[in-house]
This record gives sequence, C-alpha cells and structure tokens, in this order.
Amino acid sequence: MKTVFLESHNLKNQFNGFGQFNYHLIKGLYNANILDFKITLNAKDTGTLKNEFGDYYNYNKYTSLSRKPLFRIRKKYNVWHCMNQNIKVEPYHDIPYVLTVHDVNFIDEISSDLNHKTNQRFIEKLNRSNAITYISEFAKASTHKHFKVPNVPEYVIYNGNPISTILDLKHINIEPVTNRPYLFFIGGLTKRKNVHTLVQMLEYLPDFDLVLAGDQTDNYAKTTLANAISKTNTKNRVHCIGKINTETKQYYLQNCTAFVFPSLLEGFGIPPIEAMRFGKPVFLSNLTSLPEIGGKDAFYWDNFDAKYMAEIFTKGMQAFNKNKVDYEKAYIKRATHFNWDKAALEYAKVYRSLF
Repeated sequence: MKTVFLESHNLKNQFNGFGQFNYHLIKGLYNANILDFKITLNAKDTGTLKNEFGDYYNYNKYTSLSRKPLFRIRKKYNVWHCMNQNIKVEPYHDIPYVLTVHDVNFIDEISSDLNHKTNQRFIEKLNRSNAITYISEFAKASTHKHFKVPNVPEYVIYNGNPISTILDLKHINIEPVTNRPYLFFIGGLTKRKNVHTLVQMLEYLPDFDLVLAGDQTDNYAKTTLANAISKTNTKNRVHCIGKINTETKQYYLQNCTAFVFPSLLEGFGIPPIEAMRFGKPVFLSNLTSLPEIGGKDAFYWDNFDAKYMAEIFTKGMQAFNKNKVDYEKAYIKRATHFNWDKAALEYAKVYRSLF
C-alpha cells in the first residue's frame, strides 16, 4: 500500500493558525475514510491522536533532533507533505514532496534579502517540491512575486471553517466582560493584527465596547496597544480577555454586534469566516487575502484613520440592519463554502497524483 507522511508536529499548539490547519486537515482526511493509501502523522503527542483516530493513522513520535540533517527520518514514504513553509523537519531521502504555503510574510517581517537563512530555507523547500499547495490565491501570488517557483503542479486549496456546528451554550456558565453592545476580535495581539486602530476607532463609537481575545504576550500588546488605550477615552470600554476556549469563542461570536479584523498580513484569515458562520457583519482591512476570503458582502477599510474607520463601520451597520436577513443568509452561505472535508479530499488528490 502507498504511504503518505504528514509532517504535522505543529499540532502541539492548536491556539495558532498552523496548529488549527494541521488538526482540521487531519480530521478531514479521517472523515474521508481513505482506503487506497496509509497516512503517518508526525506529532509529539501521538497518544492523544491515537485516542481520537485509532488505527486509521500510523504515528511517528516527533523529536526536535529530527530537524538536524544527520537525524532526519530515513523511512521512505511515497509522499511527504510539509504542512507549512516554516517547518525545519525534512526527509532524509529524495522522495515526492508536497509543500503547503500559508504565506511568505517573513519577507516583510524578517528580511527581504533572499540570502537570509529564512528565505534560503524556503527556497530549498520550493526546489525540492513536486507539488505546491497554497491556502489562498494571495499566498500563491505573493510567493511568485518574491521567489522563483519551480515548474511543478500548483493548487489553491482553501482552508475550511473550524466552526461547523453552533454549540448550545444554555447550560455553560460564561460571564460576559461587558453588558453593552460590543465589537469582537480574535487573534494574536501582535503588530500585524493592527488592533490598536480598533481602539482609536472606538473613540468615535461611544455606544460600543471592544472585546479582544487572543494571546497578549507579544510586546506589541504591552506597548502600542496599551498606549492606544491610555491615550484615548476608551479605557473602560476595551476588554482584553486573553486566550479563550471553543465555548467562550462561540459565545462572543454569537453575541457581538459585529466582528472587526484590521489585519495587515493574512495568508487566509480564518476568524472572519468563523464570524460569518453566525451571520455577523464583518469589517476587514482590504489588504492581502482578506477581500478574497471576506467576499462581496463584507465591509472593508481602505485605510486606518480612526474617524474614517468609524464612518465605514456606521455606514456598514446601517446597510446590514436595513437588509439583515439577506446579509445573514449570504454570510452563512459563504462560511459553509469553506469546508475541511472538501479540502481534505483535494489534498488526497494531490497525494495520489504523485504516486
């Protein structure tokens, strides 16, 4: 039987995008009930995976030593899937290789010098690839813009929406941080997420609070974001609630007035489609992949002037409330278009093409 190796050790952190991608693709491949090839998962916590997926998968225990060339995995698989562009674990042998590119933001965030080690590592991945998958057209276009891409098959396979089922939260005790109407954001509180602009916008929206969920350990949260809060008249209306679980996330999505996401760099952008699943109006920056993901019914900011952002928000909410039923239907339809089971079947086709 043919064998496929998924370099999936980023499963260890399911609070970030790579962890979410790994887990939901693995679950989608499990739901596909594939019989013509066997998949091996590379992960640190193989026991938890085996409890969930049983013998459907084979399991290889990840060790950090395997990132070093001398200790690379030597078993020959028919296909090796490198599940994101930053992975340092590579196969020992020259075997068919699928690379998934989420983004090339490191060009802006680390160095635009192609001789920089981060870029060199990515170039090596490109050159060893037999097929390349991208999570958005933007990710594909930006890769071609900055790098020489080999002449191999390329595919755009959209991520799915992690929220396929809306939970019944009646019997779950969640204490809201505000009883006022609020705007909701979820994601890492980092420079690229640009959330301080939401605080500045809030000064022009006195009837709303702002709830920010996500990792707040980055220095940006302690400096730029904290300064924005202290310099505006919003101190008691901005609520940073840190990392939250699935139930709490759904609670805030279900009950927010709108979802706001002024991100500067997104290879895909899962949070907006999660909000759409609840029929919520979404307000996004018009940068990178977000117009591609948000579609024609989302509302977009062309710049981050606070007064302008507030005006776009106010006009967008007026349009939404005037045609609420139609907007809600359109949002839910778009959210369900992004489906992990569908994405998994497309990845399986890519694997088969290399047998």
